[in-house]
Amino acid sequence: MSAPETLTEVLTAAEWRPIADAHAARVDALASAHLERRRRGEKHPVEDFLWTYYSVRPGQLRRWHPGPGVRLAGASEHAGWRYYREVDGLVEVDRDAYLADRGDTVAFVRRLLAATRERPAQWSCFGLHEWAMVYRTTPEQVRHVGWPLRLGHAGTDAVVEAHSLRCTHFDAFRFFTPDAVGRNAHAPTRERQVDLEQPGCLHATMDLYKWCGKLVPGVPSALVMDAFALAREARELDMRAAPYDLAALGVEPIRIETAEGKASYVAEQRRIAEKGDALRVRLVAACEGLLAG
Repeated sequence: MSAPETLTEVLTAAEWRPIADAHAARVDALASAHLERRRRGEKHPVEDFLWTYYSVRPGQLRRWHPGPGVRLAGASEHAGWRYYREVDGLVEVDRDAYLADRGDTVAFVRRLLAATRERPAQWSCFGLHEWAMVYRTTPEQVRHVGWPLRLGHAGTDAVVEAHSLRCTHFDAFRFFTPDAVGRNAHAPTRERQVDLEQPGCLHATMDLYKWCGKLVPGVPSALVMDAFALAREARELDMRAAPYDLAALGVEPIRIETAEGKASYVAEQRRIAEKGDALRVRLVAACEGLLAG
């Protein structure tokens, strides 16, 4: 049985093309430095992360999607994209085909984000996951080879040993060094993701962009780009609190090994978590709209 009609808007080409062009220009501006570094064979430990860790590439992100419930006139290019269809000369997201393939993913994302919202935020991790990823390593073993540690290897190890590790995010925890794993208060696994993720976690906030990317074209590009912008903020804080000396890149460290640094980190963490909660609400609503048909 086909899903019930949910059409809410029809956009003429004169209405939607400027929006799509502005979207593409925004992505081009955001991706240009990364693409130039890639051509030169250079890496940036802060700004390249969203392009290299997550699966959405600049060319994919550049495509503008209106989201379900919108029909486009004069959109022959969209008609050839996956999960689109043409109806009476207008092009829209094919909700039935989309849900047939992606329905389980939509349901999982909705369940994960709703559970994350209901859980109390944790403010005592202090970004130590990045420290745990280099704990008891040699210079050749660190994740960002070529960038020195602010406190050196012995000093970095001492900070880890002086604190309790409280990482709840599996995709951060899985990069802990073997010596750091047993020091963590939790043992995150992929299977326990829904039970452990909490809204104070920077990586859970960054992953809102990942989930948006996985749900395209079932979510509009405006939501994807808001998630991308927040993920950039979270990544910057992530690396400012990391043990690396990134002064050459103009990255001002947050010295979480000090009381002042911890307070500064938590203040920024709370600010980003508040934005993340608002974004989670929107993404959960988008998932529920898709599943409602």
